[in-house]
Amino acid sequence: MVTSSAPGKVYLFGEHAVVYGEPAVPCAIEQRASVTAERRPEGLSVHSSDLTLDGFTVEYSGDAAGRPDVDVPDTLLEAAMGYVNEAVEQARDAADAPDAGFEITIESDIPLGAGLGSSAAVAVAAIDAATRELGVELSRGELADRAYRVEHTVQDGQASRADTFCSTMGGAVRVEGEDCRTTDAPDLPFVIGYDGGAGDTGALVASVRELRESYDFAADTVAAIGDIVRSGERALAEADVAEVGRLMDFNHGLLSALGVSSRSLDAMVWAARDAGAMGAKLTGAGGGGCIVALDDTSETATALDYTPGCERSFRAELDTDGVRVESDGAGGST
Repeated sequence: MVTSSAPGKVYLFGEHAVVYGEPAVPCAIEQRASVTAERRPEGLSVHSSDLTLDGFTVEYSGDAAGRPDVDVPDTLLEAAMGYVNEAVEQARDAADAPDAGFEITIESDIPLGAGLGSSAAVAVAAIDAATRELGVELSRGELADRAYRVEHTVQDGQASRADTFCSTMGGAVRVEGEDCRTTDAPDLPFVIGYDGGAGDTGALVASVRELRESYDFAADTVAAIGDIVRSGERALAEADVAEVGRLMDFNHGLLSALGVSSRSLDAMVWAARDAGAMGAKLTGAGGGGCIVALDDTSETATALDYTPGCERSFRAELDTDGVRVESDGAGGST
């Protein structure tokens, strides 16, 4: 039995635009998903808990007949099941063990579908734990690639490498098409606001694609997000946190123009800015979920706690570890 964990992430800049080859800079945060894989004679049994901040438990056999009955949107539930199933398939393929059975247990403090990379963290941790349980240790590069294949399959070919690469490597990363690398970043005072909801990543990505194909100005907006990312990289290199925040504000405005924000996300963004945050924006696909702000005081978190539509606010630290093994077959930490 092996347990691996991987971090969630926030986007400083670049979500949605990264799907079209523009750069993006996500940062791993200390909220994690842990996956325990234990080999069994055959089949797949999955036990999941705490996939939202409120938490729910899922137990299913890994096929359509075992669909769990829980109070979350069907699209999110089906996607969550798909990520686990595909991750197990990747592990079987990597270990050349196509018939290997698994008991999989997932524990996560990353809200499902809220823009903090829950699916990527689960995919990365599941592949790592399952391959190790089968006696195979993947390089981080291969692990990130296989986790990307999971998201690419579940999201009907519309995923980027950003989330899975960030979750695998930890810290701040830069992704532009197939070019993925780690990058330096100063300490950033992240404050997260969560509205208790979730966006449909596939539908939101598809809506941006439709806009981009229908209107030249929408394509220009996507390209402008790429320009913001490049400016943001310079600000990060210079440790100019105030400039990073200003560029985050611009990025949110462009994402709003593409129709992927929401009333609750906008309310949290403006509450953070009014409280003195250096910058604030939605993070992830949008439509609901989380915003990220930069503030080294308590003012933004306090303001978010009193903002209608904000279910919870919390601080988040940059997580430099990436994927890691939490326990080995003997139950000892590594």
